[in-house]
Amino acid sequence: MSFVNRMLASVGIGSAKVDTILDKDTYSPGESITGKIRIEGGKVDQNIDHITLYVMTEYYREVDDKKVRDTAAIEKTNVTSALVVKAGSQQEIPFSLKLPYDAPLTLGHTPVWIKTGLDIQMAVDPTDNDQIRVLPDSETSAIFDAIEQLGFRLRKAYCGSAPRYMRRRLPFLQEFEYVPTSGTYAGKLDELEVIMVPQTDSIELFLEIDKKGKGLFGMLSEAMDMDETKVRLTLSRAELRNPAGVKSKIEQLLLQYS
Repeated sequence: MSFVNRMLASVGIGSAKVDTILDKDTYSPGESITGKIRIEGGKVDQNIDHITLYVMTEYYREVDDKKVRDTAAIEKTNVTSALVVKAGSQQEIPFSLKLPYDAPLTLGHTPVWIKTGLDIQMAVDPTDNDQIRVLPDSETSAIFDAIEQLGFRLRKAYCGSAPRYMRRRLPFLQEFEYVPTSGTYAGKLDELEVIMVPQTDSIELFLEIDKKGKGLFGMLSEAMDMDETKVRLTLSRAELRNPAGVKSKIEQLLLQYS
């Protein structure tokens, strides 16, 4: 019977189970994700090499002129080294994992989840996935608020492959597409695309300002993508604590290039 149980456990039947219990499900970049990992032993004793936590997300990349969805690990950590899970036993292991500043926000259709993996010798590794919400901190919110106050509405948010010339820790960037709905820019711009690259002490903004074509020359410019202006702005965390100042800096750029 023991031999049969070991054989079944090797293909995942009657094997150990893992359940990650988070202290909460909503975080901001830079926060620590805390909780505990509950492990239930199966029908036989099993050796676990290590338990690993991953912060996962999805992004789009181009393959043969088509966009395909891929996954990426934003962060990972080994929670524990080798241990033995006795048959029928239960144990809980606390953990703390910092959510990086460059983690994407769960806006639009951008999912973020915690994946827990047990590396079991000569067996199918059990996993557990737990969805979390990642919301902007107060400093990032100052950027979103400023853009909305200037008359823009968020149309789409997604993660796409980062250009090769932008050397980054992660293979993607999160882009936010806005459309002007009121105010100064409603008749001047078609859209505003914003990429944020958060750092510990600053946030770097890449803005693509898409002018609305007017007249024959404007139509030709739009057709040839000559109406798009790309600008860059770096705001320190100290500057981001002044919402009025953030709005003023973004507005100056939009007035200059629209």
